[in-house]
Amino acid sequence: MSSSLFTRFVEIGRVAQINSGADQGKLVVVVDILDQNRALVDGAGSGVVRGIVNFKRLAITDLKVGIQRGARSKTVEKLFKEADIAAKWGKTAWAKRTEARAKRVSMNDFDRFKAMLAKKHRNAVINAEAKKLSKAQSKK
Repeated sequence: MSSSLFTRFVEIGRVAQINSGADQGKLVVVVDILDQNRALVDGAGSGVVRGIVNFKRLAITDLKVGIQRGARSKTVEKLFKEADIAAKWGKTAWAKRTEARAKRVSMNDFDRFKAMLAKKHRNAVINAEAKKLSKAQSKK
C-alpha cells in the first residue's frame, strides 16, 4: 500500500510554469536541482533566460522532457520541440483557464456587454428547450 499523496515531483526534465516576476506564466524546464530550495531552469524557447529559480516561484506541471542533468540550452530546446511540449501544454485545462483569464482581463466595456447578451441568449435557448422537455415528460 505505497500510494503517494503527491504525483508531481521536482525532477530533471520536469516542465514548470513560473508563477511570479517578470517571466510569469512562461514555461521552463528543470535542468538541475541545486539544493532543497532552488533549481537551474532553462526557458526552452519561451524567452526565459537560463538561470536559478526558487521553487516557490515554480508551479510544477505533469509534463516532462527526457534530458540529462545539466543539459545544454540547445539540447533542452531541441528535446522540448521534439516532445511537442508547447502543444501538449496548450491542450491542458490549466493553459486554457489561463488563456481565458487573460482574454477576460483584456476585454473592454463593449466586449463585456456583448458577452452578457450572448449569455442571455444562450440561457434563453436552454430554458426554452428544458421547458419543452419537461412539458413532454409531464404528458406521459
